[in-house]
Amino acid sequence: MEPKRELASVDIGAIVGELGAYEGAFLDKAYLYPDDLLRLRLRHHDRGRVELLVEVGERKRLHVADPDRVPDAPERPPNFAKMIRNRMQGATFAGAEQHGFDRIVRLEFERDDANTTIVAELFGDGNVAVLDENASVVDSLRTVRLHSRTVAPGAQYEYPEARVDPLALSREAFGEHMDASDTDVVRTMATQLDLGGEYAEELCARAGVEKELPITEADESTYDDLFEALTWLAVAMDSADLDPRVYYEAADEADATDPPGSGAAEDQQSRPERGRPIDVTPVPLADHEALPTEPHDTFNGAVDAYFYELERAESDSGGEAAGEPDRPDFEEQIETQQRIIAQQEEAIAGFEQEAQALRSAAESIYAHYDVVDDLLATVREAREAEHGWDEVEQRLEEGAEQGIEAAEIVTEVDPQAGRIQVELAVEDGEATAWLDPAEGVEHNADRLYTEAKAIEEKKAGAEEAIADTRERLADIEAQREEWEARQAEADEEAPDDADDAADEDGEAGRSDQEWLDMLSVPVRSKDHWYDRFRWVRTSQGFLVVGGRDADQNEELVEKYLETGDRFLHAQAHGGPVTILKAADPSESGKGVEIPEAAEREAARFAVTYSSVWKEGKFAGDVYAVDPDQVSKTPESGEYLEKGGFAIRGDRTYYDDVEVGCAVGIQCEPETQVIGGPPEAIADRAVTTIGVEPGKFAQGDVGKRIYREFRERFADTSFVRKVASPDLIQHFLPPGTSRIVEE
Repeated sequence: MEPKRELASVDIGAIVGELGAYEGAFLDKAYLYPDDLLRLRLRHHDRGRVELLVEVGERKRLHVADPDRVPDAPERPPNFAKMIRNRMQGATFAGAEQHGFDRIVRLEFERDDANTTIVAELFGDGNVAVLDENASVVDSLRTVRLHSRTVAPGAQYEYPEARVDPLALSREAFGEHMDASDTDVVRTMATQLDLGGEYAEELCARAGVEKELPITEADESTYDDLFEALTWLAVAMDSADLDPRVYYEAADEADATDPPGSGAAEDQQSRPERGRPIDVTPVPLADHEALPTEPHDTFNGAVDAYFYELERAESDSGGEAAGEPDRPDFEEQIETQQRIIAQQEEAIAGFEQEAQALRSAAESIYAHYDVVDDLLATVREAREAEHGWDEVEQRLEEGAEQGIEAAEIVTEVDPQAGRIQVELAVEDGEATAWLDPAEGVEHNADRLYTEAKAIEEKKAGAEEAIADTRERLADIEAQREEWEARQAEADEEAPDDADDAADEDGEAGRSDQEWLDMLSVPVRSKDHWYDRFRWVRTSQGFLVVGGRDADQNEELVEKYLETGDRFLHAQAHGGPVTILKAADPSESGKGVEIPEAAEREAARFAVTYSSVWKEGKFAGDVYAVDPDQVSKTPESGEYLEKGGFAIRGDRTYYDDVEVGCAVGIQCEPETQVIGGPPEAIADRAVTTIGVEPGKFAQGDVGKRIYREFRERFADTSFVRKVASPDLIQHFLPPGTSRIVEE
């Protein structure tokens, strides 16, 4: 039996029922981990620290966790986590709600300035969306653009089509749903009633019904037994009469899969007849009665223990007896992405047809201007004379029978919306359109054109979304190739030290094109003190660092501005403190002469990452001073804002410095993303992409650059590891941009 990796709808209902105990807690911090795990750290006046985990990757879960079991905070929070912190820090947790019987949970937070909803989608690819008070998407982990729904920043959040809630069905409705199926009992309950395989099998076991019994052979007595079992589950969930359990493999099963030295044998000494965890449920399952089990006081506690122990067991086991990790089910992941692509292609085709139909309708209105105008005027006059819609519809039907053209084009009347539908002849057939009689021909046509434009924008968004999905598909295929390559390498004898040294010497002499053509680029990375700031090295090798906010501006001046350095700042409010380092912090910069060319590059760095770029300007002024001219003491009667400094003495000015930024990938001596003035990174990066002030959001530009890098490198998995969209955004200027066409 494979371990459970995704919570079922029943599980989610039990989890949500217990989250009410944490209402009133304040959001402290938000963290996002690479495996799509969102961690919300809260503080409760009675319970103290509360850790709420939401995972929407390979595993899909949502629960409160033991603080001792949560992973350490990542060093650099991604933009999504920073957005949650900025928007929601200090917000009060107001409650959780399951959307119908779907695997969707709404987490409500309230703050004086704005209320926020976090929607966790624990199905399919998984997603987390942050919504404002009007249910508009502020941001989401993944962009979804399907014909049936859209989840994208700025769009109104749309739930998937609601599924049936089996726990709310009457006996009659239950029978109707079962009769509508053409498969067996267990599949019908698992899919048609959305119970999932686990609980469908459990209800069959409790009812004493053969799970593979064809629906055509099931009678009313069968349905009575199944409905009684379903009622048991509904009552347990509704009354919160839970008895949470974690189920484990029997020891003999674990022995068959655990390799020597994995630690599993030691665990079994303290917990006999018990292997790795394989299931967690809010109520005991008759179908699992032969398995070792451990009860828990709460279902949140059971789910936390289950996933914690599962991860530890899989980590300790080291995989199969050969010592290799279990092979991920790449084929299933690939099939999922291909299915999503097919849905997105269908959505794009639908958008295209819908937009074309709206445009055709608008054009047909103008083509039949006089007839449409006559119709609108007639209906408008009737309504102004206080004739009801039923009477209007009757008169139109009579007019059509009499051969009046304006009445003949009417196909439907919608009294509730106060509109009429017309069908007009066009060159390639007929066009249908809804018209508002309160408006004239031009306004109705303009509205249709506007709707067509909105649909075309949805189509453009869907095309971007399908590009993202194709990237994920390519990533999974690349991961499969990597895994298989590692397996092949493991079967070969490792090269000796001399061979390794020769390989390293060969890499050091590679040309840019050779790096791009390499099928497997080795990843070599280091941590640097300046990584969390903005930074670049000039073409002469001098380090330039800049603050990302007022706190970093203060820190740079207090800790890292030293004798021999140069302090630069754009002549614009909102620019970063920029320090051109004469030497590393551990060395003395006294007596080091910084060339003017390096200072000019630092000046370009300062203006590029200032508000000059954000305002869409292409040049600005910059000044430079020595460290002893920078002070936190304001002039008498003046006030310094946080992150601001008083500058005394003469300044060196650089006028009309052009903004300029490029992002590139460096392959030696380290593999990393670098960015800054194009001339500064040109010789260090094997390939670069330039940007300039434009209209595209930082996240969109980061994704486009990432895609372009993937096109340039033969080893696309290398790009994914060292130059993800988030890492690329780290080097993009504030505000909107566009890629410079070469």
